[in-house]
Amino acid sequence: MLKVKNLHATVDGKEILRGINLEVKAGEVHAIMGPNGSGKSTLASVLAGNEKFTVTEGEVEFEGQNLLESSIEDRARMGLFLGFQYPVEIPGVTMANFMKIAVNEQRKFRGEKLLTAAEFLKLMREKAKVVELDTKLTSRAVNEGFSGGEKKKNEIFQMAMLDPKLAILDETDSGLDIDALRIVATGVTKLHTDKNATVVITHYQRLLDYIVPDYVHVLYKGRIIYTGDKSLALKLEKEGYDWLINDYKE
Repeated sequence: MLKVKNLHATVDGKEILRGINLEVKAGEVHAIMGPNGSGKSTLASVLAGNEKFTVTEGEVEFEGQNLLESSIEDRARMGLFLGFQYPVEIPGVTMANFMKIAVNEQRKFRGEKLLTAAEFLKLMREKAKVVELDTKLTSRAVNEGFSGGEKKKNEIFQMAMLDPKLAILDETDSGLDIDALRIVATGVTKLHTDKNATVVITHYQRLLDYIVPDYVHVLYKGRIIYTGDKSLALKLEKEGYDWLINDYKE
């Protein structure tokens, strides 16, 4: 599904990604961990098409297509979803209208019939249950006045509505209390199938108690320096990164 080969990227002339190699197949869950400043959020932004970053070398293939040549909008239409660490507010645009446009744009791209108002409302009610989202929030402006937990629930609600092939979740657990973490993470797990894939970027093993990864990658200084199974996350929680970093040679 996703193949990243020797990916290098810079921001303001500074190299952040220094040769990322990663392959994600349908049905898999990958967790990316690492110290602050290692390039985790940059990787997510580059894959999503954030124009702030410049790709200087490497290849990214998504569903057999060159992802780096696709616009941000087409990446989303192709089925790539990015859950933000800090979801933005969009004053004046209700959640319902925002999602109706997004869902129908995606359906149009795939050559599918657009949803009627009744069909959309039915879908929205069904998907809101996945993350226990109060449906009253869908009539409010996107994320405006939402609590931290509500914003993160809203992100996963959007993911449920768009049904992406690949979801990249950038520190979805950031700032969540235990109950909100459980609801959000359980929602992500409910949405996972053998036909889609999830990449979870996190600092904490606690998220991986709910979203169980097939692979855990350690990112350091812009490179993936170690890959293991879910037990790696537990070891990192107990011992930190020093045992890996001290042995790492560039």
